Amino acid sequence: MNEVFGDPISVYTRAQALEDGQLVDVSETAKEAGIRFPVALTRAVWESCVVVPVNGKGRPVPCQDERGRLWDVLSMTRYAIRTAPAGQTTLWR
Repeated sequence: MNEVFGDPISVYTRAQALEDGQLVDVSETAKEAGIRFPVALTRAVWESCVVVPVNGKGRPVPCQDERGRLWDVLSMTRYAIRTAPAGQTTLWR
């Protein structure tokens, strides 16, 4: 790639992003869900999909917790990967 684009101007590693809190490492739970590779969620995905939302009274929605919501995200991710047609890249927006 350097031959085409030249040397990088700046490098921001996964380790730095984890240390800065921009990525949340969920690899252990991902292993339990059947995903063999290291997995990290962006802080935005964590806040949007894993953090329990609050109801109209400012209280967490009942009967939900972060561990269960994370499990749902990871198990649905695994399902989407396993059921994607061969050679198809699975992407979300």
